[in-house]
Amino acid sequence: MLRRLGALTVTLALAGTLAAGTTSAASAADTAPEDRVSGKRVYNGMQIAFNPSTPDAFCTLGAVGQDDYGRKIAISAGHCLNDPRYADREIHEDIAPVYHRQDIAAGPIGYVRYFKDPEGSMTGHLTKDYMIIELVDGVALSSQGPHLKQTDELEVPGGEASPNALTPVGDDERLLGAALFNNNELVVSGQLGVWYGRITDNSSGVYQSHAKHKGGDSGGPAIWHVPGTPYPSAANGFKAEGPWAGITKGIILGVPPYVYTSSANILADLRARDSVDPADVYGSGFEVTNSL
Repeated sequence: MLRRLGALTVTLALAGTLAAGTTSAASAADTAPEDRVSGKRVYNGMQIAFNPSTPDAFCTLGAVGQDDYGRKIAISAGHCLNDPRYADREIHEDIAPVYHRQDIAAGPIGYVRYFKDPEGSMTGHLTKDYMIIELVDGVALSSQGPHLKQTDELEVPGGEASPNALTPVGDDERLLGAALFNNNELVVSGQLGVWYGRITDNSSGVYQSHAKHKGGDSGGPAIWHVPGTPYPSAANGFKAEGPWAGITKGIILGVPPYVYTSSANILADLRARDSVDPADVYGSGFEVTNSL
């Protein structure tokens, strides 16, 4: 049985519930109008907080872009929040603000619109561990994070379909192989800098890799290392670019211990939910921004 290591679990548990953060966050929003974040750049690898009074309880953005309905969207990990009253449904009300952790005084950069109930996330390989954030109109989207530039969404022609996918299956809903003859690698970014490592296991679209992360990096970016392109190194400022492949999920009892929710699982689940309730599912048809 796979389970979380205590350090990461404790860090995320401190984020509290949506209800606990709503009162103080809402009052902060009243005194921080959107024009305070107008033009603010939002990018993969940005650390985010959900309650101004607990900035050390944070997660990280994995990708930013737009959905099929023209909404500005950011994606992070679903287990960063814990409140069964709001999990697994669209949250139309602005009750769950999201702040740039290093600039909380600027006010919310967006609002949580969906997150997966985290209870199942703590045991095993939950395939739908993601969060959708609708960003406020004034922010500027950027494909360039501190280390990673995301060029588009990963497409895997002919790959195994995500368990969340409908038929027909799009290439962006197919999974990277992890067999011995596959050399698929993830490049990830977080508090430890930038790391890369081979995908050693693919359990229903949750990738296991040697690429490192730590508590607080949950939801952060992972790209696919395009064969033949440079690895991050001192020579290139420890930067890399490639298609968005997933987000940081957690640390498990295993070798290697680092796991990531695939972008295929997220995109497939968004499309499946949108097919049931068109135009009401925030993030459906998500595409990574091409703005620098």
